[in-house]
Amino acid sequence: MSSSWEQVMQYSRLISLPEAFLQLKKVLSKDEYSMAEVALAISHDPALSARLLRLVNSPLYASAVEIDTLFRAVNMMGTRQIYDLALATSVAQTFDKIDCKVIDMPKFWFRSVYCAVAARLLALACNVLDCERLFVAGLLYDIGHLLMYRGVPELCVQALIEARDTGRALHLVEQQLCHLDYARVGAELMRQWQLPASLRETTEFHIEPQKALRFPLETSIVHIASKLAGEQEMPKAFHPIKPSALQTCGLDIKQVLDIRKAAEMQVQDVVNTLFGLQKTA
Repeated sequence: MSSSWEQVMQYSRLISLPEAFLQLKKVLSKDEYSMAEVALAISHDPALSARLLRLVNSPLYASAVEIDTLFRAVNMMGTRQIYDLALATSVAQTFDKIDCKVIDMPKFWFRSVYCAVAARLLALACNVLDCERLFVAGLLYDIGHLLMYRGVPELCVQALIEARDTGRALHLVEQQLCHLDYARVGAELMRQWQLPASLRETTEFHIEPQKALRFPLETSIVHIASKLAGEQEMPKAFHPIKPSALQTCGLDIKQVLDIRKAAEMQVQDVVNTLFGLQKTA
């Protein structure tokens, strides 16, 4: 095991999701529970509750009526969707105060939310029933970098510069210099958090979607969404979408480009909803 891995994992063990989300998981793990119990678990964290309500009332859902209480949100959206959206807002709450001097956090979150929105739209195009799970998967796809930039910042900056200068894929440069990559780190954090296997697999294998065994469609969706997000950030180091991912999703490039346009129209509203950030040029 490399020293870089140990440094990053040591930091990851200091990070936990909000207690309200953990209580929500506990409620939903029971054989029987009420909608009121679900809403009550979330309500113990006012900041999490407020973000969740802002999200369900955002243009992402275009609700015909305002959802003004957690109980109403749970009843209208269902516990599965609420769990996924509570996880998304919990991750935002957990990481938005991180002081990271080697990464532009507004740009990081804009890119992550872009991937989340694109993944949700791709999931809808692929008729995936739980498209909110793909929103979460897209939001988390790059979370490993936050751990790496805190655990081994000098090596990460070196890898980022080399990837930008040479056009090589960032994860390949990181594997060479750091002996780890952000996808594996992110997946390990999700194991520590005991998140669903689908989220772990999409995170770990979105850079190589052909390796996904249990959730190949979901992993291919996150692969495509991450490419669209990364294309904005590092155009010189942009590497094309893998044809196998398009085939798995049953999509062509024109459909993906249409989804990119739709994502661009939605992403800023979602960024503002979750983080109150404006896009950084």
